[in-house]
Amino acid sequence: MRSSTLKSIYQCKCPRCHKGDMFLRGKLFNPAKFSIMNKSCAHCGQSFEPEPGYYFGAMFVSYGINTALFITAWVALSVLKPDYSLSLLLSLLGITVLIFLPFIYRVSRAIWIAIFISYKGEDIPSSS
Repeated sequence: MRSSTLKSIYQCKCPRCHKGDMFLRGKLFNPAKFSIMNKSCAHCGQSFEPEPGYYFGAMFVSYGINTALFITAWVALSVLKPDYSLSLLLSLLGITVLIFLPFIYRVSRAIWIAIFISYKGEDIPSSS
Protein backbone atom coordinates (compact mmCIF):
# COMPACT_ATOMS: atom_id res chain seq x y z
CA MET A 1 0.00 0.00 0.00
CA ARG A 2 1.49 3.34 -1.09
CA SER A 3 1.69 5.97 1.60
CA SER A 4 0.25 9.42 0.89
CA THR A 5 2.72 12.29 0.50
CA LEU A 6 0.13 14.80 1.70
CA LYS A 7 -0.47 12.72 4.82
CA SER A 8 3.27 12.49 5.48
CA ILE A 9 3.57 16.29 5.12
CA TYR A 10 0.66 16.92 7.49
CA GLN A 11 2.10 14.46 10.02
CA CYS A 12 5.67 15.76 9.46
CA LYS A 13 7.03 12.33 8.54
CA CYS A 14 10.14 11.53 6.54
CA PRO A 15 9.56 12.33 2.84
CA ARG A 16 11.60 9.31 1.73
CA CYS A 17 9.92 6.51 3.73
CA HIS A 18 6.89 8.24 5.34
CA LYS A 19 7.71 6.43 8.60
CA GLY A 20 10.18 8.42 10.74
CA ASP A 21 9.28 11.63 12.56
CA MET A 22 10.94 14.87 11.41
CA PHE A 23 10.34 16.58 14.78
CA LEU A 24 10.38 15.51 18.42
CA ARG A 25 7.11 13.80 19.32
CA GLY A 26 4.78 15.46 21.82
CA LYS A 27 6.49 18.86 21.68
CA LEU A 28 4.17 20.71 19.25
CA PHE A 29 2.73 22.94 21.98
CA ASN A 30 5.96 23.39 23.94
CA PRO A 31 7.19 26.91 23.02
CA ALA A 32 10.83 26.03 23.70
CA LYS A 33 10.90 22.73 21.80
CA PHE A 34 8.35 22.78 18.94
CA SER A 35 11.05 23.70 16.41
CA ILE A 36 13.58 20.99 17.32
CA MET A 37 14.08 18.61 14.40
CA ASN A 38 15.56 15.15 14.49
CA LYS A 39 18.91 15.01 12.67
CA SER A 40 17.80 12.11 10.48
CA CYS A 41 15.01 9.60 10.00
CA ALA A 42 15.05 6.80 12.56
CA HIS A 43 13.64 4.39 9.96
CA CYS A 44 15.63 5.02 6.76
CA GLY A 45 18.45 7.36 7.83
CA GLN A 46 17.45 10.26 5.53
CA SER A 47 19.11 13.46 6.73
CA PHE A 48 16.61 16.19 7.62
CA GLU A 49 19.30 18.89 7.20
CA PRO A 50 20.85 18.06 3.81
CA GLU A 51 22.95 21.26 3.82
CA PRO A 52 23.34 24.44 5.90
CA GLY A 53 20.55 26.92 5.23
CA TYR A 54 18.45 24.26 3.52
CA TYR A 55 15.16 25.48 4.99
CA PHE A 56 15.54 29.09 3.84
CA GLY A 57 12.97 28.38 1.14
CA ALA A 58 10.53 27.06 3.75
CA MET A 59 10.06 30.68 4.81
CA PHE A 60 8.35 31.35 1.49
CA VAL A 61 6.10 28.32 1.97
CA SER A 62 5.26 29.62 5.45
CA TYR A 63 4.52 33.05 3.99
CA GLY A 64 2.03 31.52 1.55
CA ILE A 65 0.31 29.49 4.27
CA ASN A 66 0.11 32.52 6.56
CA THR A 67 -1.30 34.67 3.75
CA ALA A 68 -4.06 32.12 3.15
CA LEU A 69 -4.71 31.99 6.91
CA PHE A 70 -4.87 35.80 7.15
CA ILE A 71 -7.31 36.05 4.24
CA THR A 72 -9.48 33.33 5.76
CA ALA A 73 -9.55 35.09 9.16
CA TRP A 74 -10.28 38.44 7.49
CA VAL A 75 -13.17 37.03 5.41
CA ALA A 76 -14.57 35.22 8.46
CA LEU A 77 -14.44 38.42 10.51
CA SER A 78 -16.07 40.37 7.66
CA VAL A 79 -18.94 37.87 7.52
CA LEU A 80 -19.42 37.60 11.30
CA LYS A 81 -18.94 41.26 12.16
CA PRO A 82 -19.14 43.56 9.09
CA ASP A 83 -18.43 46.73 11.10
CA TYR A 84 -15.15 45.54 12.68
CA SER A 85 -12.34 47.89 13.71
CA LEU A 86 -8.74 47.72 12.56
CA SER A 87 -7.62 46.90 16.11
CA LEU A 88 -10.04 43.94 16.21
CA LEU A 89 -8.72 42.67 12.86
CA LEU A 90 -5.07 43.00 13.94
CA SER A 91 -5.82 41.33 17.29
CA LEU A 92 -7.55 38.44 15.52
CA LEU A 93 -4.63 38.02 13.10
CA GLY A 94 -2.10 38.14 15.96
CA ILE A 95 -3.95 35.49 17.96
CA THR A 96 -4.38 33.35 14.85
CA VAL A 97 -0.64 33.50 14.10
CA LEU A 98 0.30 32.58 17.67
CA ILE A 99 -2.08 29.63 17.72
CA PHE A 100 -0.98 28.22 14.36
CA LEU A 101 2.76 29.13 14.51
CA PRO A 102 4.09 25.73 15.66
CA PHE A 103 1.99 23.83 13.12
CA ILE A 104 2.82 26.17 10.20
CA TYR A 105 6.54 26.10 11.07
CA ARG A 106 6.62 22.31 10.96
CA VAL A 107 4.40 21.88 7.91
CA SER A 108 6.31 24.46 5.86
CA ARG A 109 9.54 22.55 6.52
CA ALA A 110 7.84 19.24 5.70
CA ILE A 111 6.55 20.69 2.41
CA TRP A 112 9.96 22.12 1.54
CA ILE A 113 11.86 18.85 2.07
CA ALA A 114 9.11 16.85 0.29
CA ILE A 115 9.62 19.01 -2.81
CA PHE A 116 13.22 17.84 -3.15
CA ILE A 117 13.24 14.34 -1.63
CA SER A 118 10.87 11.86 -3.22
CA TYR A 119 9.14 8.87 -1.71
CA LYS A 120 11.18 5.66 -2.14
CA GLY A 121 8.95 3.15 -0.39
CA GLU A 122 8.19 1.83 3.04
CA ASP A 123 10.70 -1.04 2.94
CA ILE A 124 13.88 1.01 2.75
CA PRO A 125 16.62 -0.58 4.84
CA SER A 126 17.97 1.60 7.61
CA SER A 127 21.30 3.19 6.76
CA SER A 128 22.31 3.71 10.38
